[in-house]
Amino acid sequence: MTSRWILHIDMDAFYAAIEQHDHPEYRGKPVIVGADPQAGKGRGVVSAASYEARTFDIHSALPIRHAFQRCPQGIFLPVRMSRYREISDRIFSIFQRYTDLVEPLSLDEAFLDVTGSVRLYGPAEHIGHQIQHEIQNEEGLSASVGIAPNKFVAKVASDLKKPRGFVIVQPGTEADFLKNLLIERLWGAGPKTATQLHRLGCRTIGDVAAYSTHVLIKTFGTNGSHLQELARGIDSRDVIPEEPAKSIGAETTFNEDTRDIMVIHATLLQLAEQVARRLRRTGVRSQTLTLKFRDEAFHTITRASSTADATDQAPELYQRSLALLERIPRSRKKVRLLGLTASILIPTKESGGQLSLFEPSPEKAQQLTTALDAIQEKFGTDVILRASVLATRTDQRKKSRKR
Repeated sequence: MTSRWILHIDMDAFYAAIEQHDHPEYRGKPVIVGADPQAGKGRGVVSAASYEARTFDIHSALPIRHAFQRCPQGIFLPVRMSRYREISDRIFSIFQRYTDLVEPLSLDEAFLDVTGSVRLYGPAEHIGHQIQHEIQNEEGLSASVGIAPNKFVAKVASDLKKPRGFVIVQPGTEADFLKNLLIERLWGAGPKTATQLHRLGCRTIGDVAAYSTHVLIKTFGTNGSHLQELARGIDSRDVIPEEPAKSIGAETTFNEDTRDIMVIHATLLQLAEQVARRLRRTGVRSQTLTLKFRDEAFHTITRASSTADATDQAPELYQRSLALLERIPRSRKKVRLLGLTASILIPTKESGGQLSLFEPSPEKAQQLTTALDAIQEKFGTDVILRASVLATRTDQRKKSRKR
């Protein structure tokens, strides 16, 4: 039986590496991509950190204020998602040169099944080196590659020697490769599961592989047998090419909790525009919109509504978000976070609803949004702003200066 060959390719410090590539003066310096640190008072999180920044124990999802405290001399940069997506698309096109079986995990990470490609392109190891080389040559970025007979082992392998890692695990050696690694590397072994495994005396993946199956199932349910299979290097899951998104959303945490209705409305408008832009980019329209509302006490409320006519237009999403906001119980508490999520997604070509006799033709609105999308994709989302959003931002800056 022919062995499967799965590649897991993971870009090294992707967002930060792009910033260092685009700005050579940042190379060799600690670069932190994420929210504005506001001199240690920022409330967002780190999206990515260069390897130089990681020496200060800075990592993704770390509160940005902690990152500033650990490395105040770091270069703090905002997220440029359109730029990262552009580079990601080009990298994924490199993957597609070798196989159609590409399963994205994020903008900077994917599984590739090259089992059927070895006759044409040579051994899996050669394919992995070629992809790594082409990414470096064409984009000036480094990637780490793990190659194994299954997805789990390939993913573990790609993470072992970052950056620019390259690890291949031969068929039949999977369990031996895993046995001395800590259990935290097991898929599904989050903090709670790891704590329970430690209580059972398991410290390494090999310990889990050798443990009593009966006790693992008694402790973790059906997930116990799954964990043990992974620990033994067994993973039969296929590489599944990208499936259509089930929902598209955006959210924002305010730098300062607020009850200012103008700020709240302007934020909802910005979120509606972000969601609408992503809907159009994906080629879908949405029938259901969900509003997420979190107050200063971290109490979260959601409200949703559905319509027969799907949309990918920001004004419609915005008006619906205002209606949902009215359904949130009135409270004296300030708002900490707002989010909008569009779901029940229908391909644009299938979602043309019946036109009203009394409504103006949507063609002009579509032409306007198409033009805006093109401009913002090229120059960034802040190059064109609605007047209400700009006015609110200006007011916020003035208030910040006064403090």
